Amino acid sequence: MPLVSMNEFLPKAKAGKYAVGQFNMNNLEFAQAITEAAQELNSPFIFGVSEGALKYMGIEYTVAIAEAAAKKSGLPIALHLDHGSSFEVAMKCIRAGFSSVMFDGSHYSFEENIRLTKEVVKAARAMGVSVEGELGTIGGVEDDISVDESDANLAKPEEAIRFYEETGVDCLAIAVGTAHGMYAGEPNIRFDIIEKVASAIPVPVVLHGGSGVPDEMIKQAIVAGVGKINVNTENQVACTETIREVLNKDAKVYDPRKYLTPARKAMVEVVTSKIKLFGSSNQA
Repeated sequence: MPLVSMNEFLPKAKAGKYAVGQFNMNNLEFAQAITEAAQELNSPFIFGVSEGALKYMGIEYTVAIAEAAAKKSGLPIALHLDHGSSFEVAMKCIRAGFSSVMFDGSHYSFEENIRLTKEVVKAARAMGVSVEGELGTIGGVEDDISVDESDANLAKPEEAIRFYEETGVDCLAIAVGTAHGMYAGEPNIRFDIIEKVASAIPVPVVLHGGSGVPDEMIKQAIVAGVGKINVNTENQVACTETIREVLNKDAKVYDPRKYLTPARKAMVEVVTSKIKLFGSSNQA
């Protein structure tokens, strides 16, 4: 099966009150683990790829890995640029074979964010590619993105609704109190903002910073209207902790397969638990 746009499954997720997971691909093992878990549960999913991951893997390898996963699994899989910083980067990804892109204009003024996002939507739609926009500023650290918690700004519902109406994005990430990375304490998620926005627009709300959010909060966010949830850090932690454990047990290990195989298995367990939590099992 070829890579698909997020419009192949996100509208169904919103209508069915479940969420589809975006799991970031950082190398081959991440891609294999994510696909294995999704195939076992017959779930659609999104490969998220940040600009940092693109620099690390190379855009040609990234697309080839995602296409191989889609072909082998037969699942509806979207290859999605995560936090795209410019029109040029989004277009580069679309030309290379990405089926979805995010333009993150949240650091611009509200009006400029609308203007730039509209440009991306217009170009992407002509190619059958879905687009995610962002409003408000999500705190925490992910890849090259670092926002101090004190600088994080919650999205205003009335602005989010206008943003959708003027841009026509296929899903909308709004800052509601989550953060990239793992949480030191319990997040304070504004479910009222999610509900106000989700009830007023036909497309799903996106929850960034899904790693480490308590299960009950995730379930409540989905009921409120979240249809896409991003997970990256939990997989990174599972991968790294497993590798560290293997190497600490035996300093003579030098074959990468000896530590990457258990690391991949640990990530399968993370993704499996998230898919079950999000409710997207048997929705492929």
